[in-house]
Amino acid sequence: MRARTRTARNRVVVLAAVASLGAGLLAGCADDGNDGDGSGSSDGGGKGKTTITVGLFGTMGFKEAGLYAEYEKLHPNIKISQNVIERNENYYPPLVNHLTTNSGLMDVQAVEVANIAEVTATQADKLTDMSKVAGVDKSNWLDWKWQQATTKDGQTIGLGTDVGPMAICYRKDLFQQAGLPTEPDKVAALWAGDWSKLVDVGEQYKAKAPKGTYFMDSPGGLLNAILSSEKEKFYDSSGKVIYKTNPAIRAGFNLTAKAAQEGLVQPQTQFQASWNTTIAKSKFAAIACPPWMLGTIKGNAQPDSKGKWAVATSPKSGNWGGTFLTVPKSGKHVKEAQEFITWLTAPKQQATLFKVQASFPSAPAAYTMPEVTGATNEMTGTDKIGPVFAEAAKSAPVQVIGPKDQIIMQGLSDNGVILVTKGKSPVEAWNTAVKTIDNNLDQ
Repeated sequence: MRARTRTARNRVVVLAAVASLGAGLLAGCADDGNDGDGSGSSDGGGKGKTTITVGLFGTMGFKEAGLYAEYEKLHPNIKISQNVIERNENYYPPLVNHLTTNSGLMDVQAVEVANIAEVTATQADKLTDMSKVAGVDKSNWLDWKWQQATTKDGQTIGLGTDVGPMAICYRKDLFQQAGLPTEPDKVAALWAGDWSKLVDVGEQYKAKAPKGTYFMDSPGGLLNAILSSEKEKFYDSSGKVIYKTNPAIRAGFNLTAKAAQEGLVQPQTQFQASWNTTIAKSKFAAIACPPWMLGTIKGNAQPDSKGKWAVATSPKSGNWGGTFLTVPKSGKHVKEAQEFITWLTAPKQQATLFKVQASFPSAPAAYTMPEVTGATNEMTGTDKIGPVFAEAAKSAPVQVIGPKDQIIMQGLSDNGVILVTKGKSPVEAWNTAVKTIDNNLDQ
């Protein structure tokens, strides 16, 4: 999962609120099953093991894929202890606070792609240069992925884990009940090349929808998918903020607002507890779906929904999400942490992660590995999902990423299109989003 951050104004409030808690959260003291077993300590004490602490957000799946256990088996003197905060909006502000003060950081800290430009531009001096670490070869990564975490003077502050090539995941049983095709190629043909065709399919679904279900999970998810297929979104190549004047943004907003007005999307905000519940209760039929979303679905779905999902090519290729692992200079075990994330992000481990958790590799060498080409998923049964995502990854536009992308996206979704589901007009929702965003950008 790659959840979004709140706006800058809220960020100030959050920073104040978590100032006394942040060190504990980032040092693995939160009660979230940080996987420590008491056998070691962050200073290498305990039973002679060195504990590498890892700060993550969402469901990244390293533990679930058995990668921690495998590394610990290969390195008997190492113990991996992770701390996971559910939403990036709650993870990122204290991370910035601790980077700014250069204290209270874990040995490894994840950074979401929408935050990597800001971290690279403002916090690089607090993070180690992974390009100089033995075993790290930039050719192992997609070139654009490597560059996203590289400063102007050539320091690479993070190693890429996954990317988020866009597809549409859907419930075959709900599609069938609504009289729609269920085979992925036939489903994809319904909306090929045009996001508005996806909304048209939603109208067909609604006409015969199983009682109590919506076509899609949320307005924010739909909007994010539409905008993910644009080369320029919120910034142009010169770094200028253009979200208000970029016609693609307003068109995507209006199309999403139309879907909301017509009751095609749930009145939900993604990654909230109530949204999680709608997965468990099978309340929607389709969702904009980069590979990691299958992990989110898997984590919230009931057992009887396994095998009922399928993956179809999206109307247009796009990318949503992707993460980097960084090693703070102030960490207690810098060398060990560098060696660990070098191994964890190698093509073989990325392929394993995709096979188990559906996080699509940022390492091209993994694309031809059987773990990817033959990958299936518990939620999608025997369908081979790797080729769908691989094609999307190859054709997705290389996007311009700005330092405040997440603030803008958060405003457009959680302070914008969601309001249409509550009775606001698309114009009112747009104006509220713009006001919120500009306030948080200090414009």
